[in-house]
Amino acid sequence: MTKKEGVNNMKTKSWSEIKNDVYGEKGTERRDELERDFESFKIGLLLRQAREEKHLTQTELADRVDKKRTYISRVENNGSNLTLKTLYDIVEKGLGGKVKIQIEL
Repeated sequence: MTKKEGVNNMKTKSWSEIKNDVYGEKGTERRDELERDFESFKIGLLLRQAREEKHLTQTELADRVDKKRTYISRVENNGSNLTLKTLYDIVEKGLGGKVKIQIEL
């Protein structure tokens, strides 16, 4: 078998299959932690995108919600350790938006 034939015979894995292999099935502690971290990361990205759409600097947003620029930067970079109160402050006071939270069981 040539190298090219070997590569062509390899099964391509989906992202879901890779996550299952590396982090375990949904419902396992390690996989749940990955999912939570990813959701926190997405919140940070959404906040950054909203701030940029409003043409605000991190400093300007921080001033609006009585936080430091470095705090806004940390939230935008990973979204972790963000309280609901602060999330509401950033979105409503800082960005003039509304927060919608969904719970799945």
